[in-house]
Amino acid sequence: MIEKKPPFFVGYLGIPKALKGFLLKLSLLIFAGFIAGAVLAGATQDDPGQAGFRFDYGRQTVTGVLETTPYPLLYVTEGNERIKEGRTMMLSGQGKTPIMANLPKLEGKQVKVSGIILKRGELDMLQVAGGNRGIEDLSREGQIPSSEPLGRWELQGEICDGKCLAGAMNPGRGLAHKACANLCLLADIPPVFVSSNPVQGEEFLLVAGPDGGPFPRELYHYVGQFLELEANLERRGDLLVLIVDPDHIKAIK
Repeated sequence: MIEKKPPFFVGYLGIPKALKGFLLKLSLLIFAGFIAGAVLAGATQDDPGQAGFRFDYGRQTVTGVLETTPYPLLYVTEGNERIKEGRTMMLSGQGKTPIMANLPKLEGKQVKVSGIILKRGELDMLQVAGGNRGIEDLSREGQIPSSEPLGRWELQGEICDGKCLAGAMNPGRGLAHKACANLCLLADIPPVFVSSNPVQGEEFLLVAGPDGGPFPRELYHYVGQFLELEANLERRGDLLVLIVDPDHIKAIK
């Protein structure tokens, strides 16, 4: 009686016929495993939601009072169909560049601003058209609304750059976006705190430093991480501003 030997694969020879079926099934199983792993990994990520440049709205032009601290803000006094009177709009330049060098000279002035809206849910921002084309000095003084203190809050959430979060990039948040977000903040793009629970009915809060100025660079390492913090809150127009406290902020995961 002749003993039947099991098939044996040699790299420089063809695949034994008896092994072809096994290898085909194994390859399909591995391929299906990769697909399942990709689906499961994607399911664990937060849905970035619908966000982006609203080119379909067209170029928007509104009039308002300009404030530059902690970041460029426009208190709209003459709105349009998309941007209503009384709205407080965060402003950004094109790309990762400041709006314009002489912006502080327009503090408290009436200006006409035009640009493209970025929008994610209730968060919106106006990307101002480049150079002097986007901001026109109307040569008259305006009235910056007084800030309304809303007390001290304990919150959890994430600090992002407001422009990418609003849709310049998707998802625009998380550790993978950290370097990009910090470059945006260096260009005076307003940072936004995304709260894990609504605050005064709002999810997105403008972030300011402990002195009410820009978010301190020494705290940039917290950007893109899930944080627990204690901070003062105030309202400017219809925008909530979180005044961070460096002694009461920590990453929790």
